[in-house]
Amino acid sequence: MTKRVAFLTLGCKVNSYETEAIRGMFEAAGYGVVNFKELADVYLVNTCTVTNIADRKSRQMLHQARKRNPDAIIIAVGCYVQAKEEELLEDSSVDLVVGNNRKSEIVKLVENYRADNDINTNMVIDIGSEREFEELSIISTMEKTRAFIKIQDGCNRFCSYCIIPYVRGRVRSRNEEEILEEITKLSEAGYKEVVLTGIHISSYGTDRLDEKEDLYRVMPLASLIKAIGAIPGIDRIRLGSLEPRIITEDFVKEIAGVKQFCPHFHLSLQSGSDTVLKRMNRKYSSHEYKDKVELIRKYFENPAFTTDIIVGFPGETDKEFEETLEFVQRIRFSAIHVFKYSKRAGTKAADMADQIPEDIKHQRSNILSSAARQMSADYMDLFLGRIESILIEEETIIEGKPYLIGHNERYLKLAISSNKDISNNINQIMNVRINKKLNDEILLCDIK
Repeated sequence: MTKRVAFLTLGCKVNSYETEAIRGMFEAAGYGVVNFKELADVYLVNTCTVTNIADRKSRQMLHQARKRNPDAIIIAVGCYVQAKEEELLEDSSVDLVVGNNRKSEIVKLVENYRADNDINTNMVIDIGSEREFEELSIISTMEKTRAFIKIQDGCNRFCSYCIIPYVRGRVRSRNEEEILEEITKLSEAGYKEVVLTGIHISSYGTDRLDEKEDLYRVMPLASLIKAIGAIPGIDRIRLGSLEPRIITEDFVKEIAGVKQFCPHFHLSLQSGSDTVLKRMNRKYSSHEYKDKVELIRKYFENPAFTTDIIVGFPGETDKEFEETLEFVQRIRFSAIHVFKYSKRAGTKAADMADQIPEDIKHQRSNILSSAARQMSADYMDLFLGRIESILIEEETIIEGKPYLIGHNERYLKLAISSNKDISNNINQIMNVRINKKLNDEILLCDIK
């Protein structure tokens, strides 16, 4: 009988990529993949530890798996494992504890455990001393049109609120040849769009530079984007979250010359107040951030800017919050992900004085979210009447009517009324004219 394995991914797109790679390894070993809510012989939870809530969710999912099948092998992998190794080793719901940079060994570990469940179940390494990128690759994803590609791991920034450098380790970059080989195979399998992701992709290649080489002259990330643009069949290249400091005129000029590059920039901000940015240990000012945005707008027409903002950071005054609100309105983001600060044990911010009460965090979150919705609406209005290209991703029903849904290069969500003549166009790029808003998130289009 075929052994069954179920996966659950918590957290970021890097975790999603790693789960997809692990899924491929289990399938190659003859396992059948089932839904996490179904009965399985092996349950794997790829955990997250970015907040205390993420820790709790990770524990809950591991315990749910044990209840679903008491005889199954339960595997905890990833960031929560790195942060709470001892706690998990004492948890009777968990059989295998596998940290970061050991995920490529998962199938072998499961088979060894199945043969002798008295083996050492602790596979957590000292991630801080790890210097080699763990090679994983995918041949397909659950998303049928867009593939996320992990190009690096780790972070050297140590923002005062963030635990990730402690559980992901220092920057480790993947070999360009391996990245290009993986993307070439995905292109041959029919994928048209790739998204480059990692823990801190702005640091891609910095660990491989010679001591005499200058990051801003060599520009390894721009070089990688250009190389991907030469792969036949790849029509779109996107980037995950970027740090503002990587944005130089040379960098923007290089990527603007790659016709497949999508002008959608998730440019990390976190606060529009310089005093808050300093307490966060961010390495830029609001003025520097604005300069980077203006530089990008110099080379791209109506680029989409999305970002993350933390409200209620320790010590954030009303004046500092107002500075953030005024700043984001000057930048005119197309979307903002608003987060209420959550104390994370093990970070410097957790021990800072003047922790903000939850009701004030909630109030500030509502104010900023309202402003963000208006900015999103204003950005959508810029595209009314324009001819855009859509990569069709799925067919869905909205208010009882069938639509084909996809995104343009700037990651605006577009919809076309579906019928039998075009319903088989999933994973196709089509030119459309944007007519009106279907709702607050989707623009309605006609085929050009």
